[in-house]
Amino acid sequence: MNTSISFNNIPPLAGAFTFEESQRQGLSVEECVKRLKCYHYILKRSHQVLNNRIASEPIYELKMAFSLHSHYCAEHVSAFRKRVGEMREPPLGLDSIPDENLEVLFDEIIASPSTIELLIGLYEVTFPFLKNSLLEHLEITNPLADHPSVRIIKFTLLEIEEMIAFGKSCLEEIANSNNSYNKTDWINLLNDCLRNVTDLNDQGDQSNTTISRKYSIEPYKFDGVPNRDERFPDPFNMGVNAEAFLYDEAFPPETKSLMMFYKRLREIDVPEMMSSIIAETPKKPWEYYKDMTRQLWDEARHAMMGEVGFVNLGINWPKEVMINHTWSLALNTQLTPKERHAVLYFIEQGLMPKTGKRFEWEIGKKSKNSLSALFQDYDWADEVLHARIGRDWYVPNFENSKEAIKYGDECWSKVLMDWNQYINEGKTKHHNWWPGLYRAACKSWGIEPNQEILKFDLSYETIRADLKTISSSG
Repeated sequence: MNTSISFNNIPPLAGAFTFEESQRQGLSVEECVKRLKCYHYILKRSHQVLNNRIASEPIYELKMAFSLHSHYCAEHVSAFRKRVGEMREPPLGLDSIPDENLEVLFDEIIASPSTIELLIGLYEVTFPFLKNSLLEHLEITNPLADHPSVRIIKFTLLEIEEMIAFGKSCLEEIANSNNSYNKTDWINLLNDCLRNVTDLNDQGDQSNTTISRKYSIEPYKFDGVPNRDERFPDPFNMGVNAEAFLYDEAFPPETKSLMMFYKRLREIDVPEMMSSIIAETPKKPWEYYKDMTRQLWDEARHAMMGEVGFVNLGINWPKEVMINHTWSLALNTQLTPKERHAVLYFIEQGLMPKTGKRFEWEIGKKSKNSLSALFQDYDWADEVLHARIGRDWYVPNFENSKEAIKYGDECWSKVLMDWNQYINEGKTKHHNWWPGLYRAACKSWGIEPNQEILKFDLSYETIRADLKTISSSG
């Protein structure tokens, strides 16, 4: 051994802690677990709130953010569940409510009737409270003894801070457009709930205020009917058959890339539908909700891929593309949660052959749009994961995968989307918006429109595929 080496400047304790903080008395295991269970409950109920409001929330950006933030919460719930299980806690008791004041808090937020109240409840009150509680945990626990908790908390804080920043921006925008809303009483009610949470407050900070419910006097009821903002003026429009165009060999890959961006953006309805499965399927292992929420977020990502594709081409997608909600509306209102999951799995299996995701990726590669190729590459990878999630959580309900697919086909056949009824009820004219989109793309490309491509008729009257293919969100 070389005795000339000096050890004085090598950081002690793996470089992760100081001797001073590692001698801190900190939290006992019992005290730590009580706090962890509160964090777990806050994140679990936040996941529920975010998931359950995806379909009914009209603002597109919030649908996408709720999809992401519910995924964040689900992942952190899993981490805290695992940590509690490491701390002498069998049975874990993670399905119990750690404090009735937290129950009232989330009952109120999930039942809040307006977007602004929901945003205030989560992003202005609850997430900042959780952030402060997590920071306090780092300050008072012994970081050496409780390092597994410390590490989980540090990762959680990264995404909690991201969510808070998003919510702050949203609330500032809403405040600028609606300064008449008085939020004081609402915030006071929620803060009273939080001040009463014993395990996350010093005794001197507790108000012991009697909480009177406001919105949750009547039990909350999930609303799965999809809602869209004014950028979706024709949500019943099924007048353009993207699949008929994609599989027509007469058209070049560049124009087909436009239809793939449309198909991706059209996937807004998948998180709207999947959120209803998650909301209305109780008593599953938490890993089920985590995996399903991951898939839900992936589908939201796919929609944003379509949005980015159009933005990249300088195309005003709300003006040029009519994104319908007929698929999510029909499944959420006509089928049971199990039947919806069956349809989802059935459609996913149809995406695996060469005529599915591989075909779309190949079109992207052949086109001059490198972004289309990249997005389809990752979209294909995501769908392989989703097929695995289906095998894990849907197929075990059947004797074999063949029976699972058969049931999905039967459920899909039950779904009724009546084009003529939509017209007769004045909901849509099934306007063929393809010519406008193609002209906009040609302007971006700096070329004159090809008249044969421009005249391609995808309208309702000349549609060339059956209803399943037309309305499938892929």
